[in-house]
Amino acid sequence: MTRPAHIARLDDDDDPFAEGGDSERYFNRELSWLAFNRRVLEEACNTAHPLLERLRFLSISGSNLDEFFMVRVAGLKGQLAQDVDRRSADGMTAGQQLAAVVSEADALVQSQREVWRDLRHQLTETGIEVLGSKTIDGAVDVADLSWLETHFREQIFPILTPQALDPAHPFPFMPNKGLAVMFDLVRQSDNEPIRELVMLPATMARFVRLPDRKGSGDRARYVAIESLVKRFSVLIFPGYDVHGAAEFRVLRDSDIEIEEEAEDLVRYFANAIKRRRRGRVIRLELESGMPERLSSALRDELGGADSFVTEGGTFLGINDLDAIVDEDRPDLKFTPYSPRFPERIREFGGDCFAAIRSKDIVVHHPYETFEVVLAFLKQAAADPDVVAIKQTLYRAGKQPAVINALIAAAESGKSVTAVVELKARFDEEQNLVWASALERAGVQVVYGFMEWKTHAKVSMVVRREAGQFRTYCHFGTGNYHPVTAKIYTDLSFFTADPRLGRDAAQMFNYVTGYVEPQDMALISLSPRDLRPNLVAMIDAEITNAKAGEPAAIWAKMNSLVDPAIIEKLYEASNAGVEIELIIRGICCLRPGVAGMSEHIRVKSVIGRFLEHSRIWAFGNGKALPNDGAKLFISSADWMPRNFDRRVEYMLPIENATVHDQILDQVMVANLIDNEQSWELHADGSYVRDDPGDRPFNLHRYFMTNPSLSGRGAALELGESVPKLSLRRRR
Repeated sequence: MTRPAHIARLDDDDDPFAEGGDSERYFNRELSWLAFNRRVLEEACNTAHPLLERLRFLSISGSNLDEFFMVRVAGLKGQLAQDVDRRSADGMTAGQQLAAVVSEADALVQSQREVWRDLRHQLTETGIEVLGSKTIDGAVDVADLSWLETHFREQIFPILTPQALDPAHPFPFMPNKGLAVMFDLVRQSDNEPIRELVMLPATMARFVRLPDRKGSGDRARYVAIESLVKRFSVLIFPGYDVHGAAEFRVLRDSDIEIEEEAEDLVRYFANAIKRRRRGRVIRLELESGMPERLSSALRDELGGADSFVTEGGTFLGINDLDAIVDEDRPDLKFTPYSPRFPERIREFGGDCFAAIRSKDIVVHHPYETFEVVLAFLKQAAADPDVVAIKQTLYRAGKQPAVINALIAAAESGKSVTAVVELKARFDEEQNLVWASALERAGVQVVYGFMEWKTHAKVSMVVRREAGQFRTYCHFGTGNYHPVTAKIYTDLSFFTADPRLGRDAAQMFNYVTGYVEPQDMALISLSPRDLRPNLVAMIDAEITNAKAGEPAAIWAKMNSLVDPAIIEKLYEASNAGVEIELIIRGICCLRPGVAGMSEHIRVKSVIGRFLEHSRIWAFGNGKALPNDGAKLFISSADWMPRNFDRRVEYMLPIENATVHDQILDQVMVANLIDNEQSWELHADGSYVRDDPGDRPFNLHRYFMTNPSLSGRGAALELGESVPKLSLRRRR
């Protein structure tokens, strides 16, 4: 689908200040992202976390950095190659940004190496060892070495395919994230040198765990596959002497560009995914100490001057360390947490529709279970009075629960529509699989706009009641993804408000048939009117401040990039509006600058759960929090792509209990957290909060205290929820 004619096209990061940026007013987007990943890495050093959880943070920082190169750095290189003369909001050219981000990324890799060295030592002290090719023999006995050799012969050797590198055998294709070992060999029979390459199949587990022969249960020894390949190279290359061996890893351009003339979106993405695996090399990671002759050969074969080369230490692919996190050592992990099921729904015998019909409900994930969302869809699928279901699917993951509910509904004769987003980066392939399964079951699958991503998370159920139709809706700030819902903090809002039902129906018609919404009662949609309506809310606070009334804005999101919104926030600050921003990731706004942003405070929360919900609050003539504040939830961050190239929603919260929970609980808890929070300073540095003698951990608070909305009759009977106060802040 192409865009409606009345909407002008904007590129992913288009902004009105791109021609002449200003580093005094904006932080660079890419460097801000790297600063976020630095904060993630710092959690791997946080001794307040159990040891394996620290290893998990290290792994996440590695995965994040991979994606950064595959997408963001690849995009900058594309601009440079095409001579795109456009500066970032802070005034940097593509070349300047590349130089800055690669330098910072290399420093981050060095820090990852140091953190891994430290964690590896601590893991060894707790009975979890990761053995290298040079330490295997000294760390295991004869029986263990025999077991490893047998395992290598039977389980690894048959899968490996050594490839000679000579004029008759050109360098083979290395897939994205491909890991390989290069050998310099000398044939014993005639002293003839030969170079060989052994690629490690992506389907092969990265680590081999030795059996615990003593049966103690508290000792685990792991060996990486590449270490075994080097240790048992004599089995791969009998009759050869090894004169050099080193690992390397490749990252490729993994972005997918949409071509307007693509006639068949499904076929286009199926082919584009294949092309992505063969994208140009962006980053070449080499094992530290690799012989110069080997590194030179790799540079020549894998991109030369066009790829960025880095030494990644003695272990490449830090993200793969998550396999060790799975070790059964509960003493080295966070205490398991079982989410609550909303009591209000239990009071209605598990009847989601009856509970929602009685009163709007908000479910706070992961503290309250995602099962309530699945229960809503499953009940809709099984209920004979439900006539239609409409659902957006952005990232459903590989768990089929949501898909199965939609399939069951279609097979029972209901009208089911699924808006499947093929442009959900790195989920395109899985979404194609789900789309095919849904279509086979009779679901009407729609792929939305060609140039816009449908990022709004909305589910709509139409039910026949007393001879009329009633619409029930779910609006989420996150995805319909059962796995991420256990670690992402998000909100699920359920309502039977007929105004929201009509608005949701218009949103679906907009995506599926280009039918322009008319007279939307409550919901704002991008790229239609979300940005102007948000600006109007900020302007209202500016007006209040100029009139001498209290004026305040609280906003929680993942990223703040959009220069137009940043300028509007600067204007509000100069008018005296007090602004509190909770931005987990990228922030291009420069806070705390006299005459520009002195009334703006920015913090980032990094902890056990990933803060993901988008919440915006406006004082409406009073200091925050207050019962009359204008409160919204949304699927959008404040970025050009969310305002201009995605279908997103902004929804006002009017129910008093839900309003209190989101504003007085969720937002206040985020603002007063001081155990997992970092303050952004005017110079761009992030400084971790000092809890002092009044520590507060927002994740721990919500794990140990029930929510307001889900309490049901228990709340009405006087069972209180602890009141939070901004006075807790130092």
